[in-house]
Amino acid sequence: MAKTKRNAEDSGKNRELPNVRGLHAQVVEQPISETLELNYMPYAMSVIVSRAIPEIDGFKPSHRKLLYTMYKMGLLTGGRTKSANIVGQTMRLNPHGDAAIYETMVRLSRGYEALLHPFIDSKGNFGKVYSRDMAYAASRYTEAKLDGICGELFRDIDTDTVDFVDNYDSTMKEPTLLPTTFPNVLVSANMGIAVGMASNICGFNLREVCQSTIARIKNPQHELLETMPAPDFPTGGEILYDPLEMMEIYKTGRGSFKIRAKWRYLKEGNLIEIYEIPYTTTTEAILDKVSELIKAGKIREISDMRDETDLSGLKLTIDLKRGVDPEKLMQKLFRMTSLMDSFACNFNILIAGMPRVMGVGEILEEWTAWRMECIRRRVYFQLNKKEEKLHLLKGLGKILLDIDKAILIIRQTESDAEVVPNLMIGFGIDQVQAEYVAEIKLRNINQEYILKRLEETKSLEKEIADLRETLQKDSRIRKIIIEELEAVSKKFGAPRKTTLSYEHETVLEAESDPVEDYPVTLFLSREGYLKKITPQSLRMSGEQKFKEGDSLSDSWETTNKAEILIFTNHCQVYKAKCSEFEDSKASLLGDYLPVKMGMEEGETVVGLCLPGDYHGAMVFIYENGKVSKIELSAYDTKSNRRKLTGAYSDKSSLKGLFSVKEDQQIVLSSTEGRALIFSTAQLAPKTTRTAQGVAVMTLKKHYVVEKAEILEKSTIRNPARYRVRSLPAAGAILKEEDLGVKQISMEI
Repeated sequence: MAKTKRNAEDSGKNRELPNVRGLHAQVVEQPISETLELNYMPYAMSVIVSRAIPEIDGFKPSHRKLLYTMYKMGLLTGGRTKSANIVGQTMRLNPHGDAAIYETMVRLSRGYEALLHPFIDSKGNFGKVYSRDMAYAASRYTEAKLDGICGELFRDIDTDTVDFVDNYDSTMKEPTLLPTTFPNVLVSANMGIAVGMASNICGFNLREVCQSTIARIKNPQHELLETMPAPDFPTGGEILYDPLEMMEIYKTGRGSFKIRAKWRYLKEGNLIEIYEIPYTTTTEAILDKVSELIKAGKIREISDMRDETDLSGLKLTIDLKRGVDPEKLMQKLFRMTSLMDSFACNFNILIAGMPRVMGVGEILEEWTAWRMECIRRRVYFQLNKKEEKLHLLKGLGKILLDIDKAILIIRQTESDAEVVPNLMIGFGIDQVQAEYVAEIKLRNINQEYILKRLEETKSLEKEIADLRETLQKDSRIRKIIIEELEAVSKKFGAPRKTTLSYEHETVLEAESDPVEDYPVTLFLSREGYLKKITPQSLRMSGEQKFKEGDSLSDSWETTNKAEILIFTNHCQVYKAKCSEFEDSKASLLGDYLPVKMGMEEGETVVGLCLPGDYHGAMVFIYENGKVSKIELSAYDTKSNRRKLTGAYSDKSSLKGLFSVKEDQQIVLSSTEGRALIFSTAQLAPKTTRTAQGVAVMTLKKHYVVEKAEILEKSTIRNPARYRVRSLPAAGAILKEEDLGVKQISMEI
């Protein structure tokens, strides 16, 4: 407390205040630093450690207490019970009020739709995450049980996989963590605000998380963006995808990305239907903002907007005025309302009681290490149980070798208390074994029972040896984790709900004048000069002219309205239309693309393709022998765009690219003098442009892929020699007749 001039002489002493209503009050002065240390810090640490920040299992204490209570109530396999009953039972572990417990339960429920994989199978009105005003019903009206995926949370809980502690009044035990068989910390979205710090973890697709974890266990250098390109949200929506931005989030655990609503235009009613909205907003917030903009005169294209959400799902309907361009209106709404919003990531997680902000890779490493410890404890528990049983059976085995002696000892023993000691002396067994033997029923002393027990002893010895070997080898524990992840992915995996869009990049202004369409032929030189020549001019012209040292790279027959994709060495693609280029002649050099497209310094053209209707795929061949097949739809955008970053992977030098509408056979040649022919049908298509692809040509050290070409355009005369059935493969040594080099012969 600050000292005043009035009490300067009495500083540090107790002061008495005037008597108020017969009470005699006393104030004790205390330095502010001491107050913070004694009063504020314990509160702050309690909020951080025991309330707001999730742990490595993906749960906060309130979630864990609720789910464990439901598990102990038998709600994993049994039928539903009233939510009020669950809330009451949870109070034995969670000393908060019933309202706080029920709100936690609502968020974990299937009806609320806040999680990709809800943990509570609910019945009744639990509200909706996308609605601010749709209130959930009281706990006495709703029913719930644990969802099937909770079996993966509690599978090993009774085998000493996690520690148990006393509850707040020491009347029962509760787990400190739940032994989840998958990285739930990344699957279930979680947000918490503590004192001086916060946590905001977005959800990821379960199947992708399991695949990424398996890949990371097998190869710690695995690129996560290949198997887990972006977060996934239960409300769907569309992420404006930037690979570099996402890579930074994956690396640091901090950053933000934009997500926007999905919509469709219905020409019949001249209306727009919005059927998925960002996870961070609500339908009421959107409607209120649009209403505000209409009243302010900032939006005049809308005649009416209403919420038509029903049992089939979310739906916001916008009635358009006549002549309104729906695309332009939606772009305007994205800019001015929460139909497009940002999600700020802050992957703050408690590790051994300490908050840490970690990247996705680091989280998976921590989870794997923790899960390995859980499995090690489970195996050790199973080992102890089997060793205890083996110990009993070995004692039984000694008795069964001479049953008559055992019966004689028991018959000659006068008191019941001396039976066990006499058996111990007679057969050299310990007390535990003797107790077990003494309890055997008389009917079990037969040959069949004796033989079964002896067989069981041998079987147990093998199992114990196997468990001991598992404990000694981390590779076997990792194999168990992989098998469990594969099982979870297969059983509970679901397709991604949130799609990826690349439409956030530089906008190309729409053409104001109508464009005339007519056939043209495009010629691209190796140095990046492009010529557009009409058929009439082509017939009248002579040989194509190129700059000194330059030559023809490729040519295409197309139309003046066709789109062009121009790929560069900076892993970027520039989009243009043939109409942007002037009609040229064979005698001219043409347009220099790096200048025409405004490319960066040092950026050059590596390839060009005509996407047409964006059906088919792009095939990229890399120097390291990998090949990626990217769907052309990944380069399609609703709005006109000039430049798209992250056009292909930058992990290895590009040696060739092809646009394929139908599957083609491609020849790869290496610096070792080998060639390999494969079909693009052997490659699985990817939607992520930066995917590294799969290994196609295995290369020895110091050798790389030198060239890639379509089989029909190559010099290969004997394709069968170089074809392979399975990938990757080394290929075959090129023969002279397939090299395409004419040999000089001399006649004497």
